[in-house]
Amino acid sequence: MKNYIKAARLRTLPLSVSGIIVGASIGITNGVVNSLFNHIGVNLSNTNILQSSIFWLAILTTIGFQVLSNFANDYGDGIKGTDDNREGEERMVSSGAITPSQMKKAMIVTAILTLVVAILLIYQAFGKDNFAYSMLFFGLGLASIAAAIKYTVGKSAYGYSGFGDVFVFIFFGLLAVVGTFFLYTKALEFTVFLPAFTIGLLSTAVLNLNNMRDRVNDAKSGKNTLVVKIGAEFAKYYHYYLIGASFLFALLYTVVEYRSPSQFLFLIAYIPLIKHVLFVMKNNEEAKLDGELKKVALSTFLFAILFALGSVL
Repeated sequence: MKNYIKAARLRTLPLSVSGIIVGASIGITNGVVNSLFNHIGVNLSNTNILQSSIFWLAILTTIGFQVLSNFANDYGDGIKGTDDNREGEERMVSSGAITPSQMKKAMIVTAILTLVVAILLIYQAFGKDNFAYSMLFFGLGLASIAAAIKYTVGKSAYGYSGFGDVFVFIFFGLLAVVGTFFLYTKALEFTVFLPAFTIGLLSTAVLNLNNMRDRVNDAKSGKNTLVVKIGAEFAKYYHYYLIGASFLFALLYTVVEYRSPSQFLFLIAYIPLIKHVLFVMKNNEEAKLDGELKKVALSTFLFAILFALGSVL
């Protein structure tokens, strides 16, 4: 069990739920995000049970997809030998702590459990009266499972062809934020895409940082990530763009949807991100980027919390 917990990479989970928090805070005025703060003494407003169940089911579904993706990544890179000389924390399949067949079974169980929770989420959100919406989100759930597995598994794994950034941007950003928003409102608004871009870009920055750290080993193993394709120098410029653009989209949303100064609370999250960018600029040792991964991931989670708090206040 200890090895499976390591393979689940718990430190990636706050990043995965950031989009859910942002989408829920936009989608509801007196909704579930308020309950996140009620227990710490911030009395915002009442929260009904239906909204809470949608939120927590969405959180569980997203965590399930993330754990599945981490298991699949451990399995795919492990059997291909990509993790044999990697930097950072040890991987379970490559180290022999979990056999490939055991990891396969863990992936199957995780996929089934996540799909069950996703179905409960869909039913809770749409009930019996919105069959088309239910089928749409069921399809998105299946697509999420397929995307999580195909990232590193199989001969056509898109993580080995430089398309991992696109996957992260779409699923961590657009689908998480806009999808959660739709679960509450049954509608789409143009402005919700702005913070979705922010979360997507910050999540992509985490992946880019990971790929910058592993660039040399990935190139030797035939894992042609975007960083391997564009090189170390351009990967840095790309990284600056991801974080800078994420800030501009968040700022644009706040200006367009301005209601209160509290909406600018998210700016606090960019203080550690600015420090991070300065570190990346000066750093010439890719192995040292491992410690920065947690900083960017937690800063993204902090952004989501502050964004949500600013919205409901």
